[in-house]
Amino acid sequence: MSIMDGKKVIVIGDRDGIPAPAIEECLQGTGAEVVFSSTECFV
Repeated sequence: MSIMDGKKVIVIGDRDGIPAPAIEECLQGTGAEVVFSSTECFV
């Protein structure tokens, strides 16, 4: 059992940092459900 089991997650990545798809890959297998994912540019 993981601390993320059954949690819904919003992923906001950074264009110049870590993009959202990379964060989603890290969450696979944790039991979390990604309900929204986006990579933004923060200037």
